[in-house]
Amino acid sequence: MLPMDTNLVQPQRRQFLTMVGVWAASGLMNQASGAEPPGGWVQPRQPAPSLKIVGSDGRKIPLSQALIGKISAVQLMFTGCSSTCPVQGALFAAVASQLRSKDVQLLSISIDALGDSPAMVAAWQARFGRHPAWNTAVADLNDVDRLADFMKGAAAKPGTHTAQVFIFDGKAQLAFRTVDSPGVGELDGLLTRLARTA
Repeated sequence: MLPMDTNLVQPQRRQFLTMVGVWAASGLMNQASGAEPPGGWVQPRQPAPSLKIVGSDGRKIPLSQALIGKISAVQLMFTGCSSTCPVQGALFAAVASQLRSKDVQLLSISIDALGDSPAMVAAWQARFGRHPAWNTAVADLNDVDRLADFMKGAAAKPGTHTAQVFIFDGKAQLAFRTVDSPGVGELDGLLTRLARTA
């Protein structure tokens, strides 16, 4: 794991703050339009699907193995996305900087198995500042649709993704789906709550 880069150069810092502003504005617009996807506690909790992801180290592992033993916040993204995905990166960077529990981790999974490689997703993350609790991976091509459908709790339209965050408990079970573009405080609070009750 690489340590967080605390010496961001000024252009990177300005870019980060700009993205945080865009992320906050997009969250407000979604609330105003009422276009948010359904979110909330998953009852009963659902075990992670039996599929594999390729981590930034190039190893292919079961998704459940990447999640087990930690409270995990998972987002779906891809490096070629220039609209919501930079906002998602800024969100995870902000949450990572506030993490207080070693029992919590963040995972960004690319759903562009043809266009992204583990190295590309790791480089995407590095634009926001690496953190030891924030990992990246790429979904297997044959599992992309199944992963998206499971996360959203419904059939996902091909070629689309969501700005929701999906929270898993320490048993690799899906426990909570946020609405699109959750706030930093909301996400941090959910992770802290689950970590305390684990």
